[in-house]
Amino acid sequence: MIAVAYPRGTARALSRSLRVYHGDAARNAAMDALYARFLKPGDLAFDIGSHVGDRVSSFRRLGARVVALEPQPGPARAIRLIHGRDSDVSLLQAACGDREGTVTLKINSANPTVSTASDAFIGAAHGAEGWREQVWDDQVVVPCTTLDALVALFGPPDFVKIDVEGFEAHVLAGLTQRVAAISFEFTTIQRDVAEACLALLETLGPYRFNVALGESQRLELDEPASAEAMGEYLRALPHEANSGDVYAVLAP
Repeated sequence: MIAVAYPRGTARALSRSLRVYHGDAARNAAMDALYARFLKPGDLAFDIGSHVGDRVSSFRRLGARVVALEPQPGPARAIRLIHGRDSDVSLLQAACGDREGTVTLKINSANPTVSTASDAFIGAAHGAEGWREQVWDDQVVVPCTTLDALVALFGPPDFVKIDVEGFEAHVLAGLTQRVAAISFEFTTIQRDVAEACLALLETLGPYRFNVALGESQRLELDEPASAEAMGEYLRALPHEANSGDVYAVLAP
């Protein structure tokens, strides 16, 4: 791995993230109920963009094995502290994209959960309501792998969660095989990225889609929708909806 000096101020931000993402029992219970739709004991989950590992913890509570990718040194260190002795958690301090090699990660030291490998994401955030205070004040070159490479190394996953701040379509472009269930984050400042993800998934198989808004941990649709219908749903959301996760499940 590439040795880096982590930006000043990040320790305080990580402490806040640990409280927010691990410290709410009701949120954790809702998260477990949501992911229990996609994972059962013994399944394999890929967590792409793990941050401080709240999803890793949820997947483990459900009895799933986890491959976690987190390129930022501070958050990766937090995951090691929480799950480092768990043989069913494999942590790679790396990014994921459409090709193997390296990528430049732009660090938001005050809010590392929105650090990103996407210049377009930073451009979309510039001046946008709700994003004006965000500053990407450092950068680091990190290793980058692909979903296909992870499958070759760890075996086919039962569920893949992708949350990489505008780089989601690049991650899905590195997958050429069907996965039973996949989630990817969307933001209302980059709806085009979500539409690209929907299109990529359509090339892999007959997926049906649902969505959870923000951190609600609750699916919004009574019945899964087509890619076209999900695209229409996302386009109709108000800007204030901000973000959420689209869930794709292979149709029987």
